[in-house]
Amino acid sequence: MYDGFAYLGHTLATGLRDVTSDLAALDGEGWWAVVVDYEGKVTCARFDQVRQAPLPRPAAPWHGPHQGQWRSSLDRAAYEHGVRAIRDYIEQGEVYQANLCRILTAPVPADADPLALAAKLAVGNPAPYGGVFQVPGLSVVSASPELYLSRHGDVVESRPIKGTGATAGDLLDKDYAENVMIVDLVRNDLGRVAAVGSVEVPSLCAVEAHPGLVHLVSTVRARLAPGAGWPELFAATFPPGSVTGAPKSSALRIINELEPAPRGPYCGALGWVDADQGKAALAVGIRTFWISALDHGQGEIRFGTGAGITWGSDPRREWLETELKAARLIALASTGGNV
Repeated sequence: MYDGFAYLGHTLATGLRDVTSDLAALDGEGWWAVVVDYEGKVTCARFDQVRQAPLPRPAAPWHGPHQGQWRSSLDRAAYEHGVRAIRDYIEQGEVYQANLCRILTAPVPADADPLALAAKLAVGNPAPYGGVFQVPGLSVVSASPELYLSRHGDVVESRPIKGTGATAGDLLDKDYAENVMIVDLVRNDLGRVAAVGSVEVPSLCAVEAHPGLVHLVSTVRARLAPGAGWPELFAATFPPGSVTGAPKSSALRIINELEPAPRGPYCGALGWVDADQGKAALAVGIRTFWISALDHGQGEIRFGTGAGITWGSDPRREWLETELKAARLIALASTGGNV
């Protein structure tokens, strides 16, 4: 349909001008769609035609894998073992909280249309930061509910999610404690590039309803210090605190030890930056699919799911949380799936 396009924030961007891995370009000019892998690979795409528009209609319906074709990088036994390993690290004082994730993979045709999947998610699982991004070599479709960073001039805001249940009544004391812990981490991250005294928390542990579940969401806001641009902002805050842990350095080491598959765009950042107007909205890449082409007309689709592990975590319950987070989206992306 297009040589490259993005649909983010009810904005359709076409006419791909250039692609760069340099975050400093976001402090220049133009409208950019941005994907940053959890591992740090940056893709910034600038478009010439940017307009408010509905999501374009795909040429054909989405035809995904059968639900039985999805394979997890960690099976239940391995995931629950990972939860116990993190609890051991917490007992040893190496970390307070760490996010343990697994990647689901299934086959699709090499020419699988991300726009068709995006259209299906827009109806079956609408999300405040949902969207689709495609440039040569990269196709990402997201139904993210979580804001990583927004920007209006020198004011930046993050809205970390920690705490998930089927209903508000399912939320535990552990969920509230975990949310507060990650808020402290986000405050510290933003404080590294914020004007002194400008970091604030206007909302703490608000319950938000999303399709099929509820989340605890907090808001952290700050004003950037003079001279701090996008490279400095990412250096201070990436990967997002809600999908890593606290302390972040220890959590990153433990995640690398326990997770056998790279996260890719999952748990990274996905969104847009309008350098001309000084505005931006970047989501945490959760509830996110990415599609890659293989040889001989075959491709793969991937999806990540995870949970925050604390000393109060029960391995069985954490596994079930990853199932809850994935169930609706995997059903929508699968042929014959029921939501």
